[in-house]
Parts: sequence; structure tokens; C-alpha cells
Amino acid sequence: MICSSSSKISRQAACTHCVYRLIQATAVIFYWTWNYKKFTVYKGKKGTEVVPTEMQLTVCEPTTEAVVIMDPPRADGFLESSCAASLDGNVDTANDSSEEESTGEREEDIAVHNEAASSTKMTEVPAEQASNTQTVNTQRPNSLSVPAAADPGLWTSQGDTEVKLRMGDSGVAAETPLTIHQMFTSAVQRFGDVTALGWKEGEQQKSLNYRDYYQNCRIAAKSFLKLGLERYHGVGILGFNSPEWFMADIGAIFAGGFAVGIYTTNSPEACQYVAENCKANIIVVENHKQLQKILQVEDKLPHLKAIIQYKDALKEKRPNLYSWAEFMELGRHEPDAPLDVIISSQKPNQCCTLIYTSGTTGQPKGVMLSHDNLTWTALSISIHLKLTEAPEAQEVVVSYLPLSHIAAQMVDIWSTMKVGGATYFAQPDALKGSLVNTLKEVHPTVFMGVPRVWEKMQEKMKSVGAKSSTVRRKVAAWAKDVGLQTNLTKMNQNGAVSHTPLTYRVAKKLVFKKVRKALGLERCKKCFTGAAPITKDTLEFFLSLDIPLYELYGMSESSGPHTISLPDAYRLTSCGVELPGCKTKLHNRDEEGNGEICFWGRHVFMGYLNMPEKTEEALDAEGWLHSGDLGKHDQNKFLYITGRIKELIITAGGENIPPVPIEDAVKEAVPLISNAMLIGDKRKFLSMLLTVKCQVNAVTGEPEDELSPEAVEFCRRLGSNATRVSEIASGQDKAVNTTIQEGINRVNERAASNAQRIQKWIVLNQDFSVVGGELGPTMKLKRPVVMKMHKEQIENFYKELTTPTTPDNPLPSK
Repeated sequence: MICSSSSKISRQAACTHCVYRLIQATAVIFYWTWNYKKFTVYKGKKGTEVVPTEMQLTVCEPTTEAVVIMDPPRADGFLESSCAASLDGNVDTANDSSEEESTGEREEDIAVHNEAASSTKMTEVPAEQASNTQTVNTQRPNSLSVPAAADPGLWTSQGDTEVKLRMGDSGVAAETPLTIHQMFTSAVQRFGDVTALGWKEGEQQKSLNYRDYYQNCRIAAKSFLKLGLERYHGVGILGFNSPEWFMADIGAIFAGGFAVGIYTTNSPEACQYVAENCKANIIVVENHKQLQKILQVEDKLPHLKAIIQYKDALKEKRPNLYSWAEFMELGRHEPDAPLDVIISSQKPNQCCTLIYTSGTTGQPKGVMLSHDNLTWTALSISIHLKLTEAPEAQEVVVSYLPLSHIAAQMVDIWSTMKVGGATYFAQPDALKGSLVNTLKEVHPTVFMGVPRVWEKMQEKMKSVGAKSSTVRRKVAAWAKDVGLQTNLTKMNQNGAVSHTPLTYRVAKKLVFKKVRKALGLERCKKCFTGAAPITKDTLEFFLSLDIPLYELYGMSESSGPHTISLPDAYRLTSCGVELPGCKTKLHNRDEEGNGEICFWGRHVFMGYLNMPEKTEEALDAEGWLHSGDLGKHDQNKFLYITGRIKELIITAGGENIPPVPIEDAVKEAVPLISNAMLIGDKRKFLSMLLTVKCQVNAVTGEPEDELSPEAVEFCRRLGSNATRVSEIASGQDKAVNTTIQEGINRVNERAASNAQRIQKWIVLNQDFSVVGGELGPTMKLKRPVVMKMHKEQIENFYKELTTPTTPDNPLPSK
């Protein structure tokens, strides 16, 4: 090696540089020689490439932009198993040897890493962090040995297997794949001092910037490793949204485990199923109440090594039970090297997160999502929604929906991180009334609500409006009429309106601005609804108040959204258009254009954990994800959901009837109705179970017997004195009974055929709820559960000898 320079000082500097490069190269050669690997080294346009016999890896010089460098897609459009350069500019080359290593060999392996790290100065990521990331690495501590996959497929049911990515040839679909760590470090480099998380402790507002957020996630990851987290094993998280939830989730991913959200409403047995299925080594719980669920089934969880409680003081001391502070202290002073080995070995096409389905149609399934599933979907969303990057105009969201659901994770964690947004945490009683208070304090720029949230807001506003003076009610009615017509016109013109009517400007000043301020949505540019069907009545109500609700549609299996409506591209009751880089196919279309909605794109999941048969049911031979939903496109490619295949009612006469449109029509015709479920599969006619709106226990979430204020007001207008559900159930209140029947008659008049007419119905004595088991965590109706719970009432509908005038059968037989 020869150095030349015009001065003694510059020669010394150059020689020092050469010695550094020589030591670094020697460490690399020694390391790979230790692992018995042979390489060929090439020089090309992209930098130096080090190629082992098993697979090709790309090594690139550090760049100012944090990107992962991978080989271009093959001709068939899929990314083969490959490794990426880490964001700190160090080589990211995982050893995928299929040979088993002894514990001693792994310890010696790590020692080599540490020795190499101590002799070389590594690039810092972020700048403030003295990273010990290794130049080259192979086997991960506490990990399974991962065989090199010569030709990975599009799907797998094994958590330690890689898959092909559905890469495109151009556009968003061709963007370079990233791991979670790479996306996060990129965010730290761009938004380091920007607020990432905000929350309240008592009356005090607290926050973390992106740099500190990242460091806390690293500490959590090191703590997990110290507690014995193994590669491809789960970290279950059971609790309400909080900074600790985020840190546990990301920390688990950094440490090479699976981040696994568990629904807070799960029973101990349901928690056991999830923890056992993902081989959870560690479970993080919110409080003593959630802790008790795990302790009840602890002896049935052979992989469990530790439990962490992140809120409230521990009420008992037990072995391997830690407070959050104790947990974080475990990893605070641990060396970075073992963690960095694991992080640099991770690949975009490996699993990092498990989303468990709510079990609406059977046992919950563990949806395996890869790093690329999450990072790419976040990218596509940010482009589609035109989200603004910090710090110029920071996006702000409120986290309150269950983080065990992918919709909440994608909004609150990943998409927000992609653009440097801020996530503020609501109080645990958000859905019991405190959400609006948080919205008023935070003033989000983007807000996502499930239909039930919007319906509750609608009911509350109607209740308040009913108590207003006559003049106020007339002004509000006029403004709503103006708002609806103006926004419908804007919608039909794809957001392009030549001029805004004077009446709209007046209505906005008198009514619309005040409504938005009362809801805390005055800064909100986009309000979304999804995760369950929403009625046209609710959509029109908010549209009339100048608050368009943009519907989105997707699944856990598609990493969240597949289609999203936009201000310049939406239609009432449509779920919008595809995300950039995604494709839609309607399978087996009928004469009306309805077919099963199928997805294609890099957001499509890897498979169901340990369920190969279920995975093959969801993904066809070409790799299309079959949603099980029926839908159709209009002439402008807007997608409309028309039913669900598994929910289709096939009558004894052979007619296929989607239940949701009929159920929604009844709820719209009779505002007193809270839930409606159509019955009629293999039956001679249709019948319906109904519930009415009632008060909900603020502590338990159980529906109570007292009617809701708006329900009482509705009854008064009918001349009914009912104040309780029990006074209406089974047709006991004549005035209410008549009104429900009239509403159903109106729905029947619009029926496409006689087979689609509701012949009999009954009001149940209790509303459906998550606690009761009739609804899933996202408020979806669990039809098999309801069928089983109310089997007797349903059978009564179809008894041959029924007296038409009895309360159980208010509708005359036909």
C-alpha cells in the first residue's frame, strides 16, 4: 500500500487512514475465515460487492441519504433473498448457514465481533450515538440458525423463513426495501429534534423527540435480550396505547423477536392462545388487571420467561416480574454490539410483526407481516395522502384505537414515523367519553375513527342540537343543507369547484367552524373511517357539516389499507382507489360486475403463522390475496364493497343475499336501532335480530338497561314513555313496535326481490358489545356467536305454527 503527499502531516494522515482500512479489511477477512466462507470481491458502479458461495450481497459506501442497497429485482419482478447495507454505512451481510452451532461457537463468534469493533471506528447513527455496529456479522445470539433460501416463495407459514417481495418495475412498487430499523434511523437523521410522542401524566404534558424515542427503543431491545428473548419468538403486548407500547413493539423488532399485540378485551384463555401460538418469551402488560390474566395461565406458557408491567406500581413481587423502570434499567448499560449484530442481520423480507385476527370466524390467525410490508405500506400511504414532512408542517395524530389491530399501528406508528409526525396518546377511557377532550388539546391534522366512533359523535351532536332553541335548530338545518349540496357537487367534480357559493361561506362561518372547534378537528385536513362498514346516513351527516369522512378498505393481511378515499377522489359509500403500487382484481364477477376482491402488492402478508392450509386458502397460486369480500368498480375505478362471501345468506330458494346493506338500511330507517343482524341462511324467508341504543357502563363497557338520551328523546316523539330496553324488548311498547315495523316496511319496499324482504323480527333485551362477545375489537359483528347465543329466538321465527299477533312475531306471516 503506497501513500503519497506533499507534506509530512498529510502523509501521516493518509497513512493513518490506510492503517485503519487495513485493520478493517483484516477484521473482515478473519471474520469470514472463522466462519469458513469463501468470497469473490468485485468492483462495480455500485461499490464493492462481496459474494459468498450461497448468495450475493451488496456492500456500499456510507451515503448522506439513509437508504438500503439491494440487488435489482429479477426479470420475474420478485426480489430474491438478499441482504442490505445498513443505514450507518456498515456492511449488512447475514450468515445464513444451515449448520447448527454450539453455544461455545456462538460465544466465540460474538467475541470476534467485539474485537473487530474495538479496533475500528464505525460511522455513527444517529450522529450523537457511539454505535458498535459490526462491519460484518453472521449468527445472531439466542437465535435459530437460518438456512439460506435459494428460491423463497411468495408465502410461508414459518416465522423464520424469508419470502419473495412483490417488486414492481417502476414507481412506488420498485422502491428500495427497508427494514424497520432502517426506516427509523432515517427518521432520526431527518427529524431528530422533532417531537415524536406526546402524552399526559396527570395534568402535565410530556414528550419525546425522535432521537430519544429511538434510544429508548434500543434500550428496550437490549433489555429484552437480557431477559432471554430468542430470535423469532414473540413479545406479547397487552394494554392501552402508550409510549411504552410503542417502545416494546419496536424494541421487540430490533431484538429479532416478533411484536405481538394482544387485545385488551381478551379473556385469560384467549391471551394464552396468542402467547402460546407465537412462543412468547416475554409479555408486557399495562396494569394489575391485565397482569392477572397472564398469571392465571402462566403455567401453561412453556416459553414465557418474564412479565413486564408498564403502568402503575407493582402490587406484588414475583420472580421474573418487572416494572417498566426496572425493565429499562436492565438494558441501559448493556453493550450495543450483540443488539447491532441482530439488527444488521435483519432483512426486509423477514417477519417482524404478528397481527392476530379477532377470531370472528374461528380461532385467531397470526398474520405475519414483514419489515417491507410495514415500511413500504407506510411509504405508499404517505405518497397517496400527500402527508407533509416535519418540521415544515408536522402531521399530528391521536392514538386511541387498539394497537393490536394493524389499522391503528399503521396510522399511529409507521406512517407517522415515515413523515416525522407526532403521535399523542389519548386517555384509556377515550371511547367512554374523554376522546373529544384529547382532540381539543392536541388538534390533530389527521384523524382515524371506526364507524362506531363517528356514530357516537353523530348521536351526541343530534342530542345537543335537539335541546337548542328553535332559531339555532333552523340555522343548523339550513347550514347542513347547504353543506351537503356543496360537498356533493365538489365530490362529483373530484374536488375541483370553480367558485364557492356565498351561502356555503356564510354557513361555514356560522356553523361549520364552530362544529369543528367543538370536536377538536379545526386543523384536521383528513378524517378517515374504516375497519367496519359505515352507514350512508352517518356519511351524509358529517358531509353536511363540511367534514367529509374518507373511507378506507383493507385487511390485516394487506398490512392495513388497500384503497383509500381522498379529498379529490371520493364517492359516498365507496372505499376509494388503490394505493400507489397496488393492484385489484375482481374474481368470478357476476352479471352486475360483483366479484371477490383480490389484492396484489408489497403490502400483502407473508402468511399465517403455523397455518399452511389457511395460508393457501387466502393466497392463490399466482400470489393474489383473496379477501373474501365482494365488490365492484364504477366507471372511474372507485371500489364499492357489496358483501362478504362467508356472510352471504343463501336462502332455501337458492337466492344469494348480502346482509349488510339490508341491515344498514334498517338502522337508517329507524334511528333507535343500534345493531341489526339478518337471518335466513337455508331458510324459507328472512328474519332479523334488533337491539336498541342504550347506556354503556363506563367502567366495564357492558350495555345497560337504561336507554341512551337520544333513544329516550326518540321515544318521546313517538308518544312512548319508555326509558329502559326491557320496556321495548320483544315488542312490549306498542308505539315503538309500530315505528320499527313502519321502518322495515320502507326497507322492504326497496327490496330487489320478495326473497330479500324481512318477514319477522324481534328486539333483544340487551345490545351487542365487545364484552358480551357479539362484537369483535373493531366492532365487527361476530355472526356465529350471535347465532349461537340467540338460537332459541331464531328457531321461533321458523316454527310452522306461530301466532302472528304475539310479541315474538310482530310481523304478520305471508
